[in-house]
Amino acid sequence: MAESKKFSIGLIQMRCGVDPARNLESAVNRIQAAARLGAQIVCLPELFRSQYFCQREDPKAFDLAEPVPGPTTEALSKVAKEARVCVVGSVFERRAAGVYHNTAVTLDADGKLLGLYRKMHIPDDPLYYEKFYFTPGDLGFRAFATQFGSIGALVCWDQWYPEAARLTALAGANVLFYPTAIGWHPKEKAAYGEQQLSAWRTIQRAHAIANGVYVAAVNRVGHEGPSDGGLEFWGSSFVCDPFGVVVREAATNEEETLVVECDLEHLEEVRRNWPFLRDRRIDAYGQISQRLLDR
Repeated sequence: MAESKKFSIGLIQMRCGVDPARNLESAVNRIQAAARLGAQIVCLPELFRSQYFCQREDPKAFDLAEPVPGPTTEALSKVAKEARVCVVGSVFERRAAGVYHNTAVTLDADGKLLGLYRKMHIPDDPLYYEKFYFTPGDLGFRAFATQFGSIGALVCWDQWYPEAARLTALAGANVLFYPTAIGWHPKEKAAYGEQQLSAWRTIQRAHAIANGVYVAAVNRVGHEGPSDGGLEFWGSSFVCDPFGVVVREAATNEEETLVVECDLEHLEEVRRNWPFLRDRRIDAYGQISQRLLDR
């Protein structure tokens, strides 16, 4: 099927409670609402089915994991088919005993599972103890041709790596989706919060500019964890165009659904005038695969 010149994407910025079943039900309802607003490709936040359990190292949290296909992908497949929308969902994937992934699934508008992306970059920071839970991805950087457009999904910590954005764009993605769970340590917010949020927004806008693609980052909102600590998720889900212009952005503390039109003719125009992909020196980048260069 030829890619449409224009299609609309929807971002579901939501709170995630303690009950996985209710979170999934809320996500399904919000996907249906986004479809009614005209969204054709809808993306959910990272690990939306639960609260962000990676704030602590707890073996019991592995019980939240599920296979793919599994209950979450079945529910998302059903709503995708009923609402005639493509869905990008985030799943705590149980691949095998002792092997778990932070996985983004892409389901087409007929409910078909087009494929998986397993999070490649796994953080290990205070309250983000993801290395305890997730095996790094092994599927590479991928793009999927949905009924509406070619898209790629990366996940949260992947947001900071230009290599991930570049390779996903080179695979053919015209929109980079970033399901996200990121926020402030409340005690640090006053001193560093503005700079942290600005850096997060800036690096992703840079991916859009460098690759001539739309970028769509979707975060959760709300405080999770103990009242005297935990994380305050900063929302601020946004879509920027291939020139890095922020087209729409959500609040830091409210549930919202953003629906934005993506125009491939605009993408074409930007790439013609800023031909970064044409001028890449692919003959000179071999050293990029080294940790550091010899001095």
